[in-house]
Parts: sequence; structure tokens; C-alpha cells
Amino acid sequence: MTHRTRSALLGLLVAATLLATAAPAGAQQPIDATEDGGAAFLAFAVMVFLIVGALFYMDRVRRRRSGDD
Repeated sequence: MTHRTRSALLGLLVAATLLATAAPAGAQQPIDATEDGGAAFLAFAVMVFLIVGALFYMDRVRRRRSGDD
């Protein structure tokens, strides 16, 4: 098998996997915010703080490692 053939097959496999797994995930709605948006806002706020905290932590680790070099 050539490198180009192997890369094409890998690309097709990745595309098929993304198509198969992305469709069911898009249909989920774990929190319904139609009547009372309080729970949805709280979940969104928690998600934002977790993402910001993770980014801060990853940047801190990167700065520490680059300073030791």
C-alpha cells in the first residue's frame, strides 16, 4: 500500500467516524430552557468558568515548562 492510498483510506475512515458520531450528539438537549432559563444559564455559566479555568491552567503549565528549558 502506498503512502497516498493509506492517507486516503485514513481520511475516509475519519470522515465516516465523524459523520456517524456527530449526528446523534446534535439531537440531544439535556437542559430545556423554554419555561425557566435559570438552569440553562447556570449550566452555561459553569461551563464557561470550567473552560476559562482549563485554559488558564494549560497556559500556566506551558509557561512553567518553557521557563525551565
